[in-house]
Amino acid sequence: MKQGRVFFPVAGMAAILLLASAAVSYAAEAVHPRFASLKSDVVNMREGPSTEHRIKWVYRRAGLPVEILAEYDVWRRVRDSDGEIGWMHVALLSPERTALVTGTAVASVRRREDSTSLVLAFAEPGTTAPIEACGPIACRLDFGEIEGWIDRTRLWGVYANEHF
Repeated sequence: MKQGRVFFPVAGMAAILLLASAAVSYAAEAVHPRFASLKSDVVNMREGPSTEHRIKWVYRRAGLPVEILAEYDVWRRVRDSDGEIGWMHVALLSPERTALVTGTAVASVRRREDSTSLVLAFAEPGTTAPIEACGPIACRLDFGEIEGWIDRTRLWGVYANEHF
């Protein structure tokens, strides 16, 4: 009885070795997670840390917050508010802190941090704005014409225990 053997053409074997080496060609450096925002109105999220990697998503909204999870050279591994994870070039990110209003109903924008304070306006879900300050209950956002406090539970872009 003959023993079966598997043969790979030389070109096929080279392709397998190339793919194997590409899979381990970079090691992302873990960082203390932090939030940043998109600097431009058009930002690509890629599958890996280079322009050779496929584009997963194209974001068309400057100021959108993202969470930085890791770094590799000039690339940052980020997560968006929907949980999508990919890589963005550092030049497309801003250290400016912004928040995204979440939920399905409008969020009250109050004069002060406490929930009994006067309501100045309402922010629709999906609205983004720079964060001016964060207390234990709410964060003060700058909407341009108005600044006010929104309950932290309605915001993505700030950690639960973070105050500034």
